[in-house]
Amino acid sequence: APESLMQALEDLDYLAALDDDGNLSEVGIIMSEFPLDPQLAKALIASCEFDCVEEMVSLAAMLTASSCFLPLSTHLEEAVTLRRRALLHPSGDHFTLINIFNAFQQREHGQDAGDEGWCRKHGVGVEGLRLAGTVRAELLEVMRRIELPVSPPAFGSDANALNIQRALISGYFLKVARDVDGSGNYVMLTHKHVAHLAPACGYLLRPPPRRLPPWVLYHEFTISQDNCLRVVSEIQPQMLVELAPQYYLSNLPPSEGRDLLMEL
Repeated sequence: APESLMQALEDLDYLAALDDDGNLSEVGIIMSEFPLDPQLAKALIASCEFDCVEEMVSLAAMLTASSCFLPLSTHLEEAVTLRRRALLHPSGDHFTLINIFNAFQQREHGQDAGDEGWCRKHGVGVEGLRLAGTVRAELLEVMRRIELPVSPPAFGSDANALNIQRALISGYFLKVARDVDGSGNYVMLTHKHVAHLAPACGYLLRPPPRRLPPWVLYHEFTISQDNCLRVVSEIQPQMLVELAPQYYLSNLPPSEGRDLLMEL
């Protein structure tokens, strides 16, 4: 539809992928080298600036491969939930995906026969994780070919977590939502739709008392199935103004969320 095409062009423009004539910019040309959606490609390129390439490549691979979470059968649910909880990362679902990928890679080393058993125990799909490994290798190959710097792994440090958030916001600043009443009703800042966290979200899998994050960045929104935000991580709103001032200070439609950002 023409509206979808115009929206896609507008999004590319916000991501600095187009020049003033509507052609691909320098950043846009680099983004087009990656077999990823534009927002994920932009986040991956930003990770070079923020020294978190190893982590973002793993995350990009996990987001590109099919969802790794399997539906739980009732008799196994409690044990698997406890093991899943052990892999949850306090910073959110994006970080949990990196955790799962790293745990699988370390588990897999020299133990191919143990892959499926490990995945069953943690309620994750072996095919998705193997595919993520293949995608990750391909993305690193692209980065080497176009001579982008690859920073060493630093996952687990506070500075690295902050850098991953910065890289994510650089690509996904259009996918941000705010909990308007403290009970999980998230208004998406770009088009004011109200959504909820998906049942598989790490914030809902934690043992009580649960704390829902006031501001989140999300990977996707599914209105057709269940009106849910999928793969969400908490962000600090001031980072939106720092990393995407052109959008958040000039182009964001008027809303309570915009007023809050303008006050920061």
